[in-house]
Amino acid sequence: MKANIKILVILLTLIVSSVIFTKQVSAQQGNMSFQVFYDQLSPYGQWVDYPNYGYVWIPDTGSDFSPYSSNGHWIMTDYGWTWMSYYDWGWAPFHYGRWDYDNYYGWFWVPDNEWGPAWVIWRRANGYYGWEPMQPGVSISISFGREYNRNNNHWTFVRDRYFDRSDVSRYYINRTSRDRVIKNSTVINNTYVDNSRNTTYVSGPKREDVQKFTGRKVNPVAVQENSRPGQDMSNGRLNIYRPQMTKNNDMGQRPAPSRIVDLKDVKRPSERNVTNKPQTVNKPQTVNKPQTVNKPQTVNKSDNNRQEPQTNTANPQKSINNSKALKQQNANSSQNNKREKQQVTVKPSVKNKNEQQKKSKSETDRKKTK
Repeated sequence: MKANIKILVILLTLIVSSVIFTKQVSAQQGNMSFQVFYDQLSPYGQWVDYPNYGYVWIPDTGSDFSPYSSNGHWIMTDYGWTWMSYYDWGWAPFHYGRWDYDNYYGWFWVPDNEWGPAWVIWRRANGYYGWEPMQPGVSISISFGREYNRNNNHWTFVRDRYFDRSDVSRYYINRTSRDRVIKNSTVINNTYVDNSRNTTYVSGPKREDVQKFTGRKVNPVAVQENSRPGQDMSNGRLNIYRPQMTKNNDMGQRPAPSRIVDLKDVKRPSERNVTNKPQTVNKPQTVNKPQTVNKPQTVNKSDNNRQEPQTNTANPQKSINNSKALKQQNANSSQNNKREKQQVTVKPSVKNKNEQQKKSKSETDRKKTK
């Protein structure tokens, strides 16, 4: 009897704990307004009022930035291939909303309220996988049927055997190869239906196919709800902040960024200050290695070595100039001495001539006397 009571108490404790935990998670992942986007992304870019889109976010990432390509890699989750970003702000723009491109401002992000593993379109070619960011306002079904070569520059392709690597960016093919590959590619229209959110995701290549092409087993990563903005990988789980988002706040009003930059004041990507430093946590080792390049001691040492030869080469030049001057002085002295010798030899010759004339005259006089 006592044993049965203990078992009953344990069961009741477990049930109560699960209910409390569920309420906590529900409270943490409750409906949030776009104000979260506006506040959390402001330190990493600029909010502007863009024609036809409203408030959009332009990241300060530099001219080489490309969404779902820079500073991140793909991981397999229950929802399909999910983009794991190294940026501190990566939890939002790569899982909510869409990206679009402006020829002057570069890439910009348009917020939306649906969470997804990655809002991209996938294609497959012989030996390659490729993906492109979905445009704002375009549904999945329409995206599957759109012309694939509308913006070739927005596509990223990689050899299928490198697709699941954490340093996948090292293996992206160049533009010439991409234009050739994309012409022979076909769309991957695999999807996943998330009934809990009433949303359909584009899941990307099949797990079995990736395992076959890479020769490695692909272990799905569990997605764990995070209680605050951000994302990280730990113990084989993706902890990510992904609440249900609403465009209006609790008062039914549409929020707005605290600071809105005028479009005419936005600089080109190459002229902006890069403030989006990727996370240092859980980065591949190949990404961290270049940090050891910029050692101040190495730079100063090489600079000193470059300066030392300049100092040494200046003294020999001075010595050479002094030597030349000394040689010239000696040469002048030698010429002067030579002239003096010539003058000395000339003078005795004139004196001897006079003596001979006097001697000849005296002999003539003696002859006359006789």
